[in-house]
Amino acid sequence: MGRRYNDYNAYLKGLFGERVQKIIVDTGLGCPNRDGTIGRGGCIYCNSKGSGSGLWQRGFSITEQIEVGRKAMIRRYKAKKFQAYFQSYTNTYTSCEHMKTMYDEALAAQGMVGIAVGTRPDCVDPDKIAVLASYVKNYLVWVEYGLQSVHDQTLARINRGHDFACFARATQMTREAGINVCAHIILGLPGEDKAMMLETARKIGDLGIDGVKIHLLYVVKGTPLETMWKAGQYQCLGQQEYVDIVCDFLALLPGNVIVQRITGDPHPDELADPRWALDRTATFKMIHETLEKRDLWQGKALGKPTKGWSFTGVEK
Repeated sequence: MGRRYNDYNAYLKGLFGERVQKIIVDTGLGCPNRDGTIGRGGCIYCNSKGSGSGLWQRGFSITEQIEVGRKAMIRRYKAKKFQAYFQSYTNTYTSCEHMKTMYDEALAAQGMVGIAVGTRPDCVDPDKIAVLASYVKNYLVWVEYGLQSVHDQTLARINRGHDFACFARATQMTREAGINVCAHIILGLPGEDKAMMLETARKIGDLGIDGVKIHLLYVVKGTPLETMWKAGQYQCLGQQEYVDIVCDFLALLPGNVIVQRITGDPHPDELADPRWALDRTATFKMIHETLEKRDLWQGKALGKPTKGWSFTGVEK
């Protein structure tokens, strides 16, 4: 059985004719929502590591990090092509000159075919977009913007530090420069019901994004969200509840959107709740089984044909 959504691995294989593996890069950059530029403390679900590996603080250069990752991907997948993923914190929160130095160093590694840059929509401007666009001719370039929700009241509640309009402006500027945009979305945010989460799917689809990462909101130790959870002010989604929302979310996404992730990936030592989030394989399997059972596929709810991909049994 093929997948009922447009997944990232198949997209990369279609572009390059073989498997392409992401290698996570930690550059040691900060976040304006933690250092006082925009706010302090960061988003309520984020700990002080900011999804970082900690390798930069341990003295590993970008080149060294990539070489470690490259060897691991060769051993595990026999991969020959790679994409550098600047994941932790905000990877455009620096000067244009430093951005170029970072990306040049990563792309100099053997087998590197592109970069994916995680950042905030309030940390780009025309000059920084121009730096990223300078690589488009020769490399695959994605910018991954943290959005989490299209609802401004939710963004204020989670101390995000920007509104939906900021994301929309950044998306337009980035796509006009020929750069692929991936939106990060979190399901289960405090105060949101299913209807609000599905409205996020509709609105980001209307913006013409190129990709999406769908995350589960899980409680990380040492965060304001953990304090809320311990006080009984927040309850995580149940596993089947999350699965059902993901399936409905996918059905509302245009078929050309590349789905890069459909669940979270918490670190076992940092996770407080829900414990089921540690079993990604089970959640992944449940999503696929639920799509089959409910006969759903990406874009079905839009009532439009889905072009450019197919799966066993149904072709749109």
